Amino acid sequence: MSVRVRIAPSPTGNLHIGTARTAIFNWLFAHHHSGTFILRIEDTDIERSRPEYTDNIKSGLQWLGINWDEGPFYQTQRLDLYRQYIQTLLDKGLAYRCYCTPDELEQMREAQKARGEAPRYDNRHRNLSTEQEEAFISESRIPVIRFMIDDDREIVWNDAIRGKVSWKGSDLGGDMVVARAADSQDEAFGQPLYNLAVVVDDIDMKITQVIRGEDHIANTAKQILLYEAYGASVPEFAHTPLILNQEGRKLSKRDGVTSIDDFKKMGFLPEAMANYMTLLGWTAPDSTQEIFTLEEAAKVFTLERVNKAGAKFDWDKLDWVNSQYLHHLPPEKLVDLIIPYLQEAGYQDLGDRTWLLKLATLIGPSLTRLTDAVKESRLLFGETLNFTEDALNQLKTTGVKEILQEILSKIEAELTEETAKEIVNQVTKSQGVKKGVVMKSLRAGLMGESHGPDLMQSWVLLHQKGWDKLRLQQSLSAM
Repeated sequence: MSVRVRIAPSPTGNLHIGTARTAIFNWLFAHHHSGTFILRIEDTDIERSRPEYTDNIKSGLQWLGINWDEGPFYQTQRLDLYRQYIQTLLDKGLAYRCYCTPDELEQMREAQKARGEAPRYDNRHRNLSTEQEEAFISESRIPVIRFMIDDDREIVWNDAIRGKVSWKGSDLGGDMVVARAADSQDEAFGQPLYNLAVVVDDIDMKITQVIRGEDHIANTAKQILLYEAYGASVPEFAHTPLILNQEGRKLSKRDGVTSIDDFKKMGFLPEAMANYMTLLGWTAPDSTQEIFTLEEAAKVFTLERVNKAGAKFDWDKLDWVNSQYLHHLPPEKLVDLIIPYLQEAGYQDLGDRTWLLKLATLIGPSLTRLTDAVKESRLLFGETLNFTEDALNQLKTTGVKEILQEILSKIEAELTEETAKEIVNQVTKSQGVKKGVVMKSLRAGLMGESHGPDLMQSWVLLHQKGWDKLRLQQSLSAM
């Protein structure tokens, strides 16, 4: 049987890292088995679903390198199919109309709490007589559709990650609502709910494996009952570990960023994010290998190597993975990636591409995130300086004025790293000082700080803008 898996996000928010990680696992599994990866948008929550969230989900997956083979399919375009399946349950006597009002359900739950019982629907409308239904209809009550769940039933499946899982029917909260109340009594029933729609979709799309987060385990028990009610094959289930914060709780907005958009804005590369998320809950056969492309991971990806325990999110590890990718980027690509961050920081006169390529070559080895380009290159923009205390102290040291004056006098129209080094050597000899003194003085005079990127490369970059002379003149004035 050909492998067919899916990712089925709800467009009620931006693409979450947990959903993205699930998508990656599904994609890896599909590609490992030369199968099909399907994108399905579960947008039946009309009140909360937004088209901009759908666009964000699709663009986020594509940014990560996760492309789908079929879809996207939208549940709101499949309502007629769901209605047919709901009617099938009614026709088989496996579902019924429940006329309970919200107030009645609340009173029922409060009574259960008072008795120390877990709140659940007590199936009170499961066996209504025709007369009782007519009485409710005469009161203008509009029913929901509930699917019957046998409290004595034990639902068992072999989870591809967790092994044998067992649920009691009595722990599923009573007969399950599968369709909301209609907008009027003229309609048979309203919008389908999640558990019904997802089963119908998986049957219709011939899904063979359902790979999703462990927070869906209770839903799986309910959905297995629906598969059986329709006489359909039950797919293999695999419940992945949740992504946890450092305290061991489920990662949430309270922990800061959780959407893929957030990570993108923070300067993480898509390849690094996909790589890191693959490691969140899965271990490669060679446990020492931590840097790999999705294609490389797909060759060795199996559900057996997915962990049962929650995966703690580690910012330091993500930064390290990202730095590995950044340090191997050619300057031509790095330039295109850092330009938006430099522009957003307000840096003026970025210069021609040749200058930017040299800048990228200089700062690239120091970057952990793309946003670091702003900090690492800040000393290379502008004709004026803000001096640190250390730099001012160096400038005021005896003999430094003469050193900078001679350097300034030797700067010609063209400057290369070789000629820059030669100027330093000449000044060292003529001033009768150690080379380190000249270098410290030059850095303070050119950069306004006592530490920074490679001094000779920085000097060449500043010279090409005509800023080196201006800065040295300012430094002499500050003495």
